[in-house]
Amino acid sequence: MPSQSAGPAPCSEPRRRRRADAQRNYDLLVAAARNVFHDHGVHAPLDDIARRAGVGNATMYRHFPTRRELIIAVYSEEVAELCSRSQSLLAEHPPGDALFDWLQDFIAHVAAKRDLALSITDERPGQRSALFDRWHESMLTAASALLIRAQSAGTVRADLNASELLALANGIALTATDATQAERLVVLVRQGTDTPSATADDGTR
Repeated sequence: MPSQSAGPAPCSEPRRRRRADAQRNYDLLVAAARNVFHDHGVHAPLDDIARRAGVGNATMYRHFPTRRELIIAVYSEEVAELCSRSQSLLAEHPPGDALFDWLQDFIAHVAAKRDLALSITDERPGQRSALFDRWHESMLTAASALLIRAQSAGTVRADLNASELLALANGIALTATDATQAERLVVLVRQGTDTPSATADDGTR
């Protein structure tokens, strides 16, 4: 998570309604930008993004007049996807597994997307911080829902809060040398936050 506590944009964040063709072009541009930024970095030529999306430059600039706006759209999409993942885990996995599987996803997100988030500039004083605050609040909401369910099931200590777990996960994302070490550190966090009954139920932990 960036030093200013970036997290995902709210899953329910309203979007301005667009015509079907305009929405399609917008989605194509964001998807193309995600791939190009991943492959070539955030300063990759915007013309390459328009070309990969299969639209003209004029169409791209109509949706995203500046690189900054495109980066914000891409990062918002990334974190909204992660936020949506929390809902899937809540529905499909046991409470403790859902929480720590999502923390693994959060760590991977921070490690991979931190530079993207930090490349967002301040167009007006305080605007960047406001974006980060909103994303962080959404991330906190997602983590809280997972944590409350795990606590209600008696698999995670009742004295934990979501901010503490995100701080631990953020530290892992910024300091782990690779994915294997990150997974090992999450296991250690889980062992330290399990309730005695949860530990007794699973002899592997």
